[in-house]
Amino acid sequence: MDHATPNLPARDFSATSRFYAMLGFTETWHDAGWMIIDRGSLRLEFFPYPELDPTTSSFGTCLRLDDLEAFVAACAAAGIAVASKGFPRLHRPAREPSGLTIGYLVDLDGTLLRLIQN
Repeated sequence: MDHATPNLPARDFSATSRFYAMLGFTETWHDAGWMIIDRGSLRLEFFPYPELDPTTSSFGTCLRLDDLEAFVAACAAAGIAVASKGFPRLHRPAREPSGLTIGYLVDLDGTLLRLIQN
């Protein structure tokens, strides 16, 4: 089956791995130049970017989820605050003008993950 995987920055692979592990992701590949994590059928791939400034990051991706509320609950259980500033942070899902229900997660490195209910 055709598929795409986002390639995202990580200032520190260990910190990124620990953060996403709290959300149910497991590391499936890790070397000095690349890290892959999976959560069910979701896959995120990371490259090292130690000099990244999270406040100016423009990296992002969409996670299309069958159970958006369960993923948001995992974020809450991990202690990710609902906030408009800071890293990491969560914006609760809402119905948008597009008709889609979308939440937003900003990770440790300022990457925006749009959380879209399938």
